[in-house]
Amino acid sequence: MKLGDQARSELLNAAETLNVYLEGNILKIIDTEDDNEFKNYIDKAIERDKETRRKRLEITKSIQSQNVELLQAEQKNIELMSELREALQKAEDAKNNAERDLDVIQKKSQFELIGIIVKTSLSIVVGVGIITTILYIVALITKQDTALLGNTWSSMFGILLTNCFSIIGTIMGVKYATENQPSSPKS
Repeated sequence: MKLGDQARSELLNAAETLNVYLEGNILKIIDTEDDNEFKNYIDKAIERDKETRRKRLEITKSIQSQNVELLQAEQKNIELMSELREALQKAEDAKNNAERDLDVIQKKSQFELIGIIVKTSLSIVVGVGIITTILYIVALITKQDTALLGNTWSSMFGILLTNCFSIIGTIMGVKYATENQPSSPKS
């Protein structure tokens, strides 16, 4: 391919003043004939084109390498996020299990405490009742005046039974109130 004198001089002028050269495959088909100045221009343009292509190739390779690294990092992040979600779920499950176990232990402790209170109350009522009954029987056998003791015996049984049922009712009311409490909202 031959270029006209005007095109040749404009290309040489652009190279001198603006430091701009032709690039690409067009350089391979330009005929420089016997013009050494234009031949030097084309040789320099080819050399610059090679250097430019080499730099572009390096940049492309660098970007591709960075893309591979970014993709690997992204995959690693996805795996880590998945592991974190699993760990979070396991922690949440463990927390829920611990809360259920604590609730069971608290209810068991309350039930045992209620049992102890009821047994103690009944033991006191039975003990006082037996002692008072024995005193009343002894007073009857020994022919003592039982009017005061009879009234006391009767009043004491009434008071003990009332207190016993009051204690049991209170315990049952507390137990019923704690069983029907709504569980705290989970966040």
